[in-house]
Amino acid sequence: MFGRSKLGGAVAYLAAAFLLLPLIAVIPVSFTPKRFLSMPDGGLSLRHYRALFEDGVWLSSIGTSLSIALAASLLATVLATMFGLGLWFRRPRGAAVLVGFALLPMVVPPVTSAIILYFLLAKLRLLDTMTGLVIGHAIMTLPFAVVAMLSAFARLDRNLELAARNLGASTLQTIFLVVLPNLRGGMLSAWFLTFILSWEESTVTLFTSGIEVVTLPKRIWDNLRLDVDPVVASISVVMVVITAAVIIVRALVRHRYSTPS
Repeated sequence: MFGRSKLGGAVAYLAAAFLLLPLIAVIPVSFTPKRFLSMPDGGLSLRHYRALFEDGVWLSSIGTSLSIALAASLLATVLATMFGLGLWFRRPRGAAVLVGFALLPMVVPPVTSAIILYFLLAKLRLLDTMTGLVIGHAIMTLPFAVVAMLSAFARLDRNLELAARNLGASTLQTIFLVVLPNLRGGMLSAWFLTFILSWEESTVTLFTSGIEVVTLPKRIWDNLRLDVDPVVASISVVMVVITAAVIIVRALVRHRYSTPS
């Protein structure tokens, strides 16, 4: 038994190393003193990190992506929670069909979804606007929030609703004082997942913006296509570090509250 678990752990570490190697390779490139993507030859330089934090264009794109990701993730989480509440309370016969419709953007190829959103936002006159991108990102990330919330509802004891009703609570009181407080972990997971997905969303962004609103993935795409500035490598390293830090903090917090005192 110990041998099998040890072998499984070794395979897991090898798989993790294989997935992380491309990310690790970006780190030395970000310290190159040259003006093009290359491995540092003899010396290291922080010029591209300084350029990242001194260039208002990059900072503006980071702020735009952050604003859109926050708004889209909140919208997707709220919609997924409302969807889950409806299924949990009403238990309709066509629940499987409704879930299938909610998960449809996850199945449809991203390019197809991007084209559909392009015509939809054009009809609404929301192309190349913050509002249009928030709607597009929320639609694309909504299925993942739905999956997270349905998992949370599946672990929720239905006797909580019955107890609240027996004590005289109304439907709204039951939702806000009993059900939702017990879904905080699921809502946090849904928000975190949709935030990360919205932050890195590029396909819909390429189709529905590009002049007035430029997100960080769009800026990186344009840079790689037209300029190939090593600042892109610096951004990649910074984002990997931030993402890893957030995941570690989230894991520590989850472990802290899941461990009995």
